Amino acid sequence: MGKITGFKEYERETAPRRPVAERINDWFEVYQPFPEERVQTQAARCMDCGVPFCHTGQGTVGCPVNNLIPDWNDMVYRGRWKEAIRELHATNNFPEFTGRICPAPCEQSCVLGINEPPVSIKVIEKTIIEHAFKEGWIKPEPPVRRTHRRVAIVGSGPAGLAAAQQLNRAGHTVTVFEKADKPGGLLRYGIPEFKLEKWVIDRRTAQMEAEGVEFRCGVNVGVDIDVATLSKQFDAVLLCNGAEAGRDLDVPGRHLNGVHFAMEYLPQANRRAIGLPVTGEPIMATGKRVVIIGGGDTGADCLGSAIRQGCADVQMWELMTEPPPEGTRLPAHPWPMYPRQKRIESAHEEWTPDPRRYQVKTVRLIGDSNGNVKQIEAVNIATGEAFTVDADLVLLAMGFVGPDRADQFGVKLDARGNVAANNYATSTPGVFAAGDVRRGQSLVVWAIREGREAAEAISSFLEQRAQSAA
Repeated sequence: MGKITGFKEYERETAPRRPVAERINDWFEVYQPFPEERVQTQAARCMDCGVPFCHTGQGTVGCPVNNLIPDWNDMVYRGRWKEAIRELHATNNFPEFTGRICPAPCEQSCVLGINEPPVSIKVIEKTIIEHAFKEGWIKPEPPVRRTHRRVAIVGSGPAGLAAAQQLNRAGHTVTVFEKADKPGGLLRYGIPEFKLEKWVIDRRTAQMEAEGVEFRCGVNVGVDIDVATLSKQFDAVLLCNGAEAGRDLDVPGRHLNGVHFAMEYLPQANRRAIGLPVTGEPIMATGKRVVIIGGGDTGADCLGSAIRQGCADVQMWELMTEPPPEGTRLPAHPWPMYPRQKRIESAHEEWTPDPRRYQVKTVRLIGDSNGNVKQIEAVNIATGEAFTVDADLVLLAMGFVGPDRADQFGVKLDARGNVAANNYATSTPGVFAAGDVRRGQSLVVWAIREGREAAEAISSFLEQRAQSAA
């Protein structure tokens, strides 16, 4: 806990966002610095609550990696930063990622949150890790000895990175295969720069390389090399290649130019933002009337990116009903569950009026004589009212249906098309799966948990095999 009476004495604070007029003209992180002394005050609000649901990590309750939140809140309050980062790293390999992009289910499960604004856990977590980097406490931790067992990891998103670090520190020799030109997976080219600047990823992967992890980028497993070949070259293979197959829009006109999946648009926007070349058909929002179909995090990422590219107009359409405002709960989502709420992400503040429209069903896309999308016909589900809007760019951000090309890996799939795995072991001996490729599209914090647990399963597998061979 923090201060015994802290939750009664101090109000919730968190890092403020930079002014809208400033931040839409650049791609830097939207949040302003939050002084450490104020972070310590926020940590003082942590209660001696008896049963801290914040780190339960069960279903939709609490932190999936079981962060020891009350422990490191107390350490921050008392200025024991070095102990705080040790406790934080005990459960979470990459708090600099989760402290920036995790939706913080821990805060929704905070006991104080029953009748008061919850503890500002997310900003405390981010401050701990950044303080540790500033003090030079985050250094390479190579293993004392090597087991001479080799593990291949397919995909360098948060699951693959977490597994790689855990396996390498256990003494195994780890090689990570990544189809993109740099490691990070969706962290690098799926999450916009204004939410996660890429030097944050580079800083951590540099540490991992110094520890002995090898990254082979530009290698598309399943295309350039198959899993069977990897299985012959390595003692174990871990699939962490995500769930990038987007949900499609089955309406007339889907084939028109200017209609793209979000994950076709966002990687290009991210590459442009950091000055990297773009391949394939250029997708830009500059000067265009943009309609984003899908109102989740991916849609918000598209929104913020389109605004920064200088779109002429933008709307976000959501099929579901409008959720209750932040701070309120529906009966179906009582505390300590993660509730469905109308959250105000940074991108939602950047366009006036609020670009979100609810209970909208797309009926048809209409093109011009050159095959370019120009209009969308839709209907308001609640009223039955039909309407048409002009659109030059349509971005499909309706979620993800599973892993892309999973059938090429020679392993069994489950009913949803994800890789089937029991205790992370697939149907192919020596081949494991973790993260979105196994559980479906989910949160970064779930990916880290799965990567850590898969690493433990692989270490046990390798040890058992070594004992059998002896």
